[in-house]
Amino acid sequence: MPIRSDFTGEWKVDLGASTLHGPTPKAIVVRIAHFEPELRVDMTIVGADDKERVIAFAARSSGGQVTNTVLGNEWISQSQWVGRELLIESQVSQAGRRMHFRDYWSLSDDGRRLTMEHRDDDLAGQVTILDRVPG
Repeated sequence: MPIRSDFTGEWKVDLGASTLHGPTPKAIVVRIAHFEPELRVDMTIVGADDKERVIAFAARSSGGQVTNTVLGNEWISQSQWVGRELLIESQVSQAGRRMHFRDYWSLSDDGRRLTMEHRDDDLAGQVTILDRVPG
């Protein structure tokens, strides 16, 4: 059985190492509570205009479907482990458009860097690199 990562902690984006689509934010801070198979994520994004947006969602790595409301839109997600990566796959309806996200999460061997990589989806090529905040 593969080793399952524990994503619990506070994380801050490394903008220089990340490849983000759309306007570059000033900062992203992610707080994760991970108690396998449950995952709770609170993400604060500070835009170039200094406005904060908070995105909060839950996931379940056991493959069960979870419905979240994110920024006023319904996200239907399923998650599963693919080797050492957690795949969070979501169907989203936003502004009359259907989107599909496949977000692969992985930790560095030392547990200090979290990579969130979109593959084969509507955000393909977006890679968010986050560093663990000590504490």
